[in-house]
Amino acid sequence: MSACRRPPAMEALWVVFPVLQHVLLYEADHDMPPFDAILESLRSSLAATLGSFAPLAGKLVHLEETGDVGVSCSASDGVRFVVAECDTDIGRLAGDEEHDLRVLEGLVPEVDMSQLPAPVLAVQATRFQGGVAVGVTVHHGVADGRALWTFVEAWAAVCRGETPATTPCFDRSLVKLPGGEELARSVLRKVAPNLPSVAPPSSLVEERKRFTRRTFTLDAGDIQRLKQRIVHLAESHGAPLPRPPSTFTAVVALAWTCFARCKPFSSEDDAQLFFFADTRDRLDPPVDAGYIGACLTGSLSKLPVPELRGDHALAAAASEVQDKINKVKEDPVAGWNFFTLIPDACLDRIMNISGSSGFRAYEVADFGWGKPRRTEPITMNHDGQVALMRSRDGQGVQVSVSLLQPAHMDAFKSSFLELLK
Repeated sequence: MSACRRPPAMEALWVVFPVLQHVLLYEADHDMPPFDAILESLRSSLAATLGSFAPLAGKLVHLEETGDVGVSCSASDGVRFVVAECDTDIGRLAGDEEHDLRVLEGLVPEVDMSQLPAPVLAVQATRFQGGVAVGVTVHHGVADGRALWTFVEAWAAVCRGETPATTPCFDRSLVKLPGGEELARSVLRKVAPNLPSVAPPSSLVEERKRFTRRTFTLDAGDIQRLKQRIVHLAESHGAPLPRPPSTFTAVVALAWTCFARCKPFSSEDDAQLFFFADTRDRLDPPVDAGYIGACLTGSLSKLPVPELRGDHALAAAASEVQDKINKVKEDPVAGWNFFTLIPDACLDRIMNISGSSGFRAYEVADFGWGKPRRTEPITMNHDGQVALMRSRDGQGVQVSVSLLQPAHMDAFKSSFLELLK
């Protein structure tokens, strides 16, 4: 057995976080092979891909002699591959309306990652009457969203008989923070004091089962009109934005405004926004684009609830998001230890953004029988979480939302559609 490099402090934070899980839904057409042929293609291409992504076939382990964690990998390692069947209508699952979370959760492999050693990766293929689903579970202590889609892109390319466009990089020494390994150990002791147990809070897991989930898709026209409306509102309010809003800024401003309006917050409250930013391209020197790890920094914003319910709400939200993005660009690692932001956060009034409007999930997940009809994140852990990815046509943005109360989701949808008019 050989031990891969221990995680830097930026990754140690994620050891106790719930896993990343995504499902890809493919509707059958005349080009889709029989299920047995799909299984063979997925298995053989996965084995070939793991030759370049070997740590993903390993295990996250507790190194008792030093108190660290690390990824151990050897030639005998492998990835659990689950095969299942489902009699639910795949077309209904792929729709935008309220999700059947129980069925969706059954389409990703269930893996106990609460105790070390824990597998890093598991996959599942599910046969439907009208198609197939591919589910992926990966430990967040080893990969973030960008890393996950880099792996899926490589796997799909190999399955199509092509060469992956990106070479994976697992060199943890590229992500440098003052304090080095001792800082990583200190972080690990704080977030995971009961090693080898790395279980997330049980309340988090139980509450997640009660969430209402819905997906919204903004096309290119929606986004263009939203950006124009934000610019107009900012100018009419006498506070023009320093630059036109990006797609991320515009979509996040829309979601944050809807969040503040769908919840019964007091007018004395503020509504908060938390998002992660990928720091690969912003570090000095930049980290390789194919870096497989968790390379994220956090940002927390607050605005008074009345401001997000007023006529100029979208402009106010966009201005605040732009300001926080500027701060990330100025100091990409300032928010790497996002636990330090918790004392300033009110979890009952915070919207959490995950993913990115730039994630090309549909484009990269063509295994040879076309793009997925739908891809969805499964583990959304917060009452007010919003997950972003580029839409299926490559021009818009898919917005997946989780809220605890169905009435709040109805109000969110109403505001969302109204603000897009």
